[in-house]
Amino acid sequence: MSIVTVQLGQCGNQVGHEVFSCLCRDLCGTHGLCSSRENQSYQDACRERFFWEEESGGSVARAVLVDMEPKVISQTLSMAARSGFWKYSDHSHFCQKQGSGNNWANGYSVHGPRHKEAIMNLVQKEAERCDRLGGFFTLMSMAGGTGSGLGAFVTQCLRDAFPTSFILNHIVWPYGTGEVIVQNYNSVLTLSHLYRSSDALLVHENDVIHKICAQLMNIKQISFRDVNQVIAHQLGSVFQPTHPAGGDSDYSRNPLGDLMEVLVPHPEFKLLALRNIPQMPENSLAYSTFSWPGLLKHLRQMLIANAKMEEGIDWQVRPPPPGSSIPSHSTKKPLHFNTSIANLLILRGKDVHSTDLGSFQDPSLYTSWLNPQDAFHAWKTPRAFNKYEKSASLVSNSQFLLKPLDSVVGKAWNMFASKAYIHQYMKFGIEEEDFLDSFTTLEQVISSYTTL
Repeated sequence: MSIVTVQLGQCGNQVGHEVFSCLCRDLCGTHGLCSSRENQSYQDACRERFFWEEESGGSVARAVLVDMEPKVISQTLSMAARSGFWKYSDHSHFCQKQGSGNNWANGYSVHGPRHKEAIMNLVQKEAERCDRLGGFFTLMSMAGGTGSGLGAFVTQCLRDAFPTSFILNHIVWPYGTGEVIVQNYNSVLTLSHLYRSSDALLVHENDVIHKICAQLMNIKQISFRDVNQVIAHQLGSVFQPTHPAGGDSDYSRNPLGDLMEVLVPHPEFKLLALRNIPQMPENSLAYSTFSWPGLLKHLRQMLIANAKMEEGIDWQVRPPPPGSSIPSHSTKKPLHFNTSIANLLILRGKDVHSTDLGSFQDPSLYTSWLNPQDAFHAWKTPRAFNKYEKSASLVSNSQFLLKPLDSVVGKAWNMFASKAYIHQYMKFGIEEEDFLDSFTTLEQVISSYTTL
C-alpha cells in the first residue's frame, strides 16, 4: 500500500527531502545479507510505498510540498532532481510569496482557508495515483507559523476529505532554549488541534537529535541538515518494509495501519517516540561489531529509563517488582521509570530471526489495563538498513514526552496569564477561548499519561 507524504513549512520540506533521499539510498544499496529474491521484494514494497514511476522509468516521490515562501521548496525540488535517483513531481507543490511570520493563527486562520482548495486538489491528485492508499504522513515543525498553523489546518482537511484513511503527523519539537519567542503558544495550539484530527503524533525533539549529532555522530559544527539526516535515518528505519510477526512471507501491507493497530489502543494516547540504535559515523562502522543481545539490552534500558540515545543511559532505573501494585500516582513509583502503553520493536539485518525478545514482554514495563501480549509487537527483516549490519528501532507509546509537554504548557500558560503577545493572534481571529480549549486538551493528555 502507498503512503502520501505531505511536507509543510520550511522544516517539513527539508526533513521530507532527507527522508526520501535516505529511502532511495537504502533502496539502491547492495546488501549481501539477504537473498536476491528477498532484496527484490523489499525494493518492490518500498517503491510502491513511497514512489511512483514515470514512463521514462524515473522514481517520483509520492509527496505534496506546501510552504508560504518559495525559497525552500525551489531548493528542495532542485536538490532532489540533481540526485539522479529520484525527484519530486513538477505539479505537486504549492507556495506563495509571503510567509506566516511565525504566527500560528496566520497559518491556521488566514493561509489555510484561503488556499485550502489548491492544496487539497494536489493531495487528491497524489492520492488518486495510488493503486491502494494506505494513508497520509505529514511532516511539520511546531515552533513556526506555516508548518504548525497551516499544518494543523491541512491535517483537519485531510481528516474531513479522507475520513477512513490513517493520518500520522511527524512533529519536530523545538529547541528548549527557544527559536521563536511565541514557540510555546504555537506548540500548544498545534498539539491540541492535531490531537483532535490525527491518528498518532510521532515526535522528534530537536535537543535530542542535536545531542546525537554531537555525541554519537561526532559532528563538530552541527547544521540543520545534519539534524534532519538523523531524523530521516530514524524514520526510514521504521517505514522501510518489514515482516510483521506471524507474516513471514509478505512484507507489511499497510505500514501506517499496522503501526496504529499495535501502538494506539486508545484515542487518549497518541504520542509516539522513536529510538534507533546503533548510530555512528560511517567511517566507524568498519571497526564496530554488534550483537543482538547487546543492542536489545541497551534499547530496553533506554526505554525504561527514558534515555533518548545509547550514551549516558541511567542503568539504576529498574521496573517495579512483579506483584507490587503501587498506585500510579504514588510517590513510591521507581525513580524516573518510564511506563509504556505499547511498544513496537523493528529489527533489521543479520541473524534477525534468532533474537530473544522476552525482556520486552515483561508485564512490569506496561500499564496494567492492557494485556502484555497485546502491548508488545516485533517486526523483522534479514535485509540490512543503510550500511548497518544489524540495527534496531523502537517505537513506543509511553510517558516519554511528559516532561517536555509539561514544560511547554507551563511556559505558554505563564505568557497567557500576563496576556503577552495575545493580540498578535487575535488579529487573525484566534480568541482567548481557543487558547483555553487548547490548554484544557493538553492538561487532559498530561493527566492521562501521568496516571499510567
